[in-house]
Amino acid sequence: MAQTPASILPMPRPTRPPAVPLVMSRPAADLPDPVALPLDRMVNAAMARLTAGVSPLALPSAYLDWGMHLAMAPGKQLELLRKAHRKMTRFGLYAAHCAAQGGHDGACIAPLEQDRRFSDPAWQSPPFNLIYQSFLLTQQWWHNATTGVRGVAPHHQAVVEFTTRQILDIFSPSNNLLLNPVALQQTINEHGMNLVRGLGNFIEDAQRSLLGRPPAGSEDFRVGETLAVTPGKVVLRNSLIELIQYAPTTDKVQAEPILIVPAWIMKYYILDLSAQNSLVKYLVDRGHTVFMISWKNPDYGDRDVGFDDYRRLGVMAALDAVSAICPQQKIHATGYCLGGTLLSVTAAAMARDGDDRLASMTMLAAQTDFSEAGELTLFIDENQVTFLEDMMWEQGFLDTKQMAGAFQILRSNDLIWSRIMKDYIAGERPPMNDLMAWNADQTRMPYRMHSEYLRRLFLDNDLAEGRFRVDGRPIALTDLRLPVFAVGTEHDHVAPWHSVFKIMRLTDTNVTFVLTSGGHNAGIVSEPGHPHRQYRLAHHDEHDAYIDPDRWLAETPTQTGSWWPAWADWLAAHSDGMVPPPPLGNAAAGYPALSAAPGEYVFVA
Repeated sequence: MAQTPASILPMPRPTRPPAVPLVMSRPAADLPDPVALPLDRMVNAAMARLTAGVSPLALPSAYLDWGMHLAMAPGKQLELLRKAHRKMTRFGLYAAHCAAQGGHDGACIAPLEQDRRFSDPAWQSPPFNLIYQSFLLTQQWWHNATTGVRGVAPHHQAVVEFTTRQILDIFSPSNNLLLNPVALQQTINEHGMNLVRGLGNFIEDAQRSLLGRPPAGSEDFRVGETLAVTPGKVVLRNSLIELIQYAPTTDKVQAEPILIVPAWIMKYYILDLSAQNSLVKYLVDRGHTVFMISWKNPDYGDRDVGFDDYRRLGVMAALDAVSAICPQQKIHATGYCLGGTLLSVTAAAMARDGDDRLASMTMLAAQTDFSEAGELTLFIDENQVTFLEDMMWEQGFLDTKQMAGAFQILRSNDLIWSRIMKDYIAGERPPMNDLMAWNADQTRMPYRMHSEYLRRLFLDNDLAEGRFRVDGRPIALTDLRLPVFAVGTEHDHVAPWHSVFKIMRLTDTNVTFVLTSGGHNAGIVSEPGHPHRQYRLAHHDEHDAYIDPDRWLAETPTQTGSWWPAWADWLAAHSDGMVPPPPLGNAAAGYPALSAAPGEYVFVA
């Protein structure tokens, strides 16, 4: 009887492993109440719908910690009073000079380097110069007030400082039509027609949001037509992934194929956007055989899919397929964001178990140590994780809007307030591009997997501290002996480059570290020819002494252009030469070409 190819067999849904019996008995009173726990979870889940997923206890506890310690710190209070007096005196002198000279007299406080809200020359004319200068002085005083209070827990201090800054930004004069000279002048010049257009934009956006439709302009970017168009075939499909193998464009290819593991928080095609900025196409045209994982967008039925299922049914299943299609060849594995973290776990487990199929590992904006994971950690503590778990427990997954809201808050000036002023006050729509269209095509995350990810990695930092277990045994990144290429981005609010840099300390192998301009997405999608791109690159041998990231930054020269060619050269240097391209799929080994790229899972909304 002919055998059914393994790639089209229905995969069993991952199930939660059986509970391990307790060795020591506990009194009945200590056992979880089968009624109380679900009831608690239902209450928290209902509350989460009103608070957008933010625990109502997180902020009060942080502000209580800060307020109590500030009340018991008379020295800090005196310091704040002196600062307030100095700022009022400085502002008074500044206002007097402006009045005496009939206009602008320099500035008594300059905005932070990344703060572009008051860069227009119109802000330098009275009274608007006085308005924005007083706001910046107030903002600076509150920063002093919310930081440096002895005894406050570091996490609570960070939460209070961040939240206070967000509240102050709401009242920024740049967000007020009557206090913003640029918006006010435009309204006068256009006789208010900009506000009419803005109202139309607001109504359209509200309708799209209620109907679950993508943002305006997204219709011009369609997956499989204008996005994700690099030719290829799906060669594996299971309950969690489709594996795409891209068609070669060169007569010869590098012997070692590349497997790309994108994050499951995003659709894979960020690395295969348009023809001019597709990393996949760039690699294929450079003579590489490229495989890409496309994750399924989970729903309620996938609630019990865990982190280890993503490793087994995702990375390991893909490696098996690549090994069958390109036999006797090692594999250059590449992980992006969460996919890079998952890849590092997989690679460490493979190294522990003697599986040497990997030729190298590339980490794109991916963290392995979460002790300094930036402002995103403000949303991660025991209280908040428990609240999120209860919310996900009810719906079975973390919704796209709940994730998007957290990321927008991290960059509220750029992603919220400036957009409101541009779309609804100026009445102008920024042109949609492929990256913005991709960003609107969001995904969900299963309850069990996301809970395990938040606790084991973000909250407990098990991977960096040697407690992360795979198949019941701990793994260590120090077991890695393969060369590593790690990329951080200068303005990353998701995976700060100082955090990405920690892989230099956690591994005992050769690491090439790149710091590129841009943010978490635009810094990675950094095609050659893109203007204003630059990067730093340095090699760290396993025997070299460790240097800290700030010293590395000071000592590493800047290079102009995209980091892609440097990575392609690095891959070629760690390859064994050119060979004829492999076929698309290997039906005899159970991996036939099932359908054309981009496959089916990418279309699951």
